[in-house]
Amino acid sequence: MSKISIVVPCYYNEDTLEMLYEDMKAKILGELGEYEIVFVDDGSGDSTWEVMNKIRDIDENVKCVKLSRNFGEHSAILAGLSECTGDCAVTKQADLQEDSTIILQMYDSWKKGNKVVLAIREDRKENPVKVFFANWYYSIVRQMVNKNMPKGGCDCYLVDRKVIEVLERLDEKNSSLTLQVMWVGFKTDMIYFVRQDREVGKSRWTLSKKVKLVVDSVMSFSYAPMRIMMGIGVAFDIIALVIAVLAIIEKLTSDTLNQAGGQGWASIVCIMLFGFGIIMLMLGILGEYIWRTFDASRNRPPFIVDEVNDPRKDKENK
Repeated sequence: MSKISIVVPCYYNEDTLEMLYEDMKAKILGELGEYEIVFVDDGSGDSTWEVMNKIRDIDENVKCVKLSRNFGEHSAILAGLSECTGDCAVTKQADLQEDSTIILQMYDSWKKGNKVVLAIREDRKENPVKVFFANWYYSIVRQMVNKNMPKGGCDCYLVDRKVIEVLERLDEKNSSLTLQVMWVGFKTDMIYFVRQDREVGKSRWTLSKKVKLVVDSVMSFSYAPMRIMMGIGVAFDIIALVIAVLAIIEKLTSDTLNQAGGQGWASIVCIMLFGFGIIMLMLGILGEYIWRTFDASRNRPPFIVDEVNDPRKDKENK
């Protein structure tokens, strides 16, 4: 009989964890057969760890994993995947914005032979500004990274044990785990759901984290920024050549540049400052690639597990 693991990354989710568990218990846990829930505390500063252990006390299929500090959601999911024991694993957000029943649909799809099942947002009942920027991000990903990225994007997915083993071998830092899942290939299916607005708790998905995700997604899976830099360089070379030719023609015909008494210095300074700005931007892009190479060479783990509470192991040790 197959077993499914449900990996739930948690960060300041003390208000929603018990509600999430009760929702899954009412809708899906009785229909899954053999299952386990892996809660991962990603360095929360509230009582998230205590709440998830409270759930563990009433359900022996719950495993609690605590990271030594906050490593980010994708690292927390990877930690949960490395600790899970199921034949497949599905990720679940702790913010109650996804209907738990989509796990049943993804599990049924896996049983049909699909090793990767993506839960695609068909619609989002959230703040229009938030939805706009989220769609903009996925548009950038489709154009520069992976043309197969769905328009609604996906944060929730199911992966087979073979896929989990591949993700563990990749061991990438400053990357997007969702894009890694899409990159590995294997037989893939998609299901669709409507993402609800958050009603309980406060989102910790800050602007700086969103910007980092964009940069990580592009830098880790595409060399488009390097091509853009090359295109800008070629364009500036062409502009410089045209200006040089016009200056020579002007000198040979009317020589108005000397007659103007050196006027036009302001435009020259503006051009120089703009050019220096472009150079610094390009150096910054190169620095991002170099930093990622350096960070990977240090071979630091993407996460550090501080503590694991597994009731089944506790029974075995007695």
